[in-house]
Amino acid sequence: MQRAESMFMKIARKITPPFIVDIYNIIFGFMGDYKNWSDAVKDSVGYDSDIILRKVFDSSLQVENGKAAYERDSVTFERIQYSWPLLAGLLWIASCKKNRLNIVDYGGSLGSSYRQNKTFLKHLQELRWSIVEQEKFVRCGKEYFENAQLKFYDDLKTCCLEMQPDAILFSGVIQYLEKPYALLEEVLSHKFDFLIFDRTTFIESGEDRLTIQKVKPTIYEASYPAWFFNREKFLSFLSRDYELVAEFDALAGTIRINNRYGNDKGFIFSRRNNIWHGMER
Repeated sequence: MQRAESMFMKIARKITPPFIVDIYNIIFGFMGDYKNWSDAVKDSVGYDSDIILRKVFDSSLQVENGKAAYERDSVTFERIQYSWPLLAGLLWIASCKKNRLNIVDYGGSLGSSYRQNKTFLKHLQELRWSIVEQEKFVRCGKEYFENAQLKFYDDLKTCCLEMQPDAILFSGVIQYLEKPYALLEEVLSHKFDFLIFDRTTFIESGEDRLTIQKVKPTIYEASYPAWFFNREKFLSFLSRDYELVAEFDALAGTIRINNRYGNDKGFIFSRRNNIWHGMER
């Protein structure tokens, strides 16, 4: 569990020269400007590693058993680190839907965001939280974590047919997909009333940039391709069918990509011309 830093670590942090910190952050972070996905994959370990699933499972189980308060990316915490704009968005959607929240969490791991926010959602008249994930995560989720509110699915189409969700959440996931805009096309076809993006990486100018993210070994040994989206292009794509309700700074804030910088952002959208104001679809 992530605990308060020891006195030794605090002193070490203070006396470490800034250039050493910069080197560390460059070695473990985002780097590169790849022309295609296959080249980036060649330089990556990827999400398929069973080590990642095992660490996420162990951390999630600690939260379920009350031994940790919160888990994110397999790291456990003694206190929940809330994304308050995300939580406000979830509660706003529920208020628009007669105190009901029926959401699909795409790439939602084993339920990190569900457990992060459920204290503030348990008063709702109805809560349905569905996760679409990789097959091995779904198997694990169904066996150990699925309950009356939390469900796991292999694909978005099946989830939508069975649960008919009103909203979809992408929290730190869409930038790790090979073809994110193809998925967004599928999302648009399902005509969700609401879209939420949190912990999504953007650049203000230039083409979408494909990088490699090297994870700090204190978390787990892995690296994988990661997109930095052009903000204007991303918003323009969704504006065909959705209105931007809110934009917010996400957890990581400014992110370094070699000698450039990107931003960790969040967005909340509502579908144009729908009748969700306190009404059923």
